[in-house]
Amino acid sequence: MKKVLFGNDMDRMPDWAFRTMAFMFDVTDFFKSSEKKLDQFGIRKGQKVIDYGSGTGRYLKKASELVGEKGLVFAIDIHELAIKSAFSVIEKYNLKNVKPIYSNGKTVDIPPLTADIIYALDMFHMVKDTNGFLIELNRMMKAGGTLFLEDGHQPRASTRNKILDSGCWDIIAENKKFLTCSPKAI
Repeated sequence: MKKVLFGNDMDRMPDWAFRTMAFMFDVTDFFKSSEKKLDQFGIRKGQKVIDYGSGTGRYLKKASELVGEKGLVFAIDIHELAIKSAFSVIEKYNLKNVKPIYSNGKTVDIPPLTADIIYALDMFHMVKDTNGFLIELNRMMKAGGTLFLEDGHQPRASTRNKILDSGCWDIIAENKKFLTCSPKAI
């Protein structure tokens, strides 16, 4: 039942679960904005940022504002409804610097060494091939870039072990919500 409700190790959640998640985020965000989370990441004007597992697109408007018109935000997801949501957010707020990208769960159509910052929030628990995922994030990250990875619905020890086992990231900081990582040369 936990896998059905929280998506552990299932990669792509069913459409009904995505719609339920979207509704729950709308209710939660009505009472407390989720966008403040991005203020912790040090996103600056002109940067290229990847919102990996962009889901409902709840962080896209804020990320777009933070990178400014010379920056770029890639909204990546493996769910078709997430890509539709990203396009809806782009249209609603007239965002010119957000680019939705559908991923097959293995690779992403972004050149190597592109991102200054990648954030993957409340989705890592769903990734089946964590080594492949973390290697792909490393490929897209510039040297000196930063990855912010939220545990999601799994214990911190599990997140930490998966990152370290990948061999391509150093954990440089962690707090109650997420781990901050820097890429290793691979």
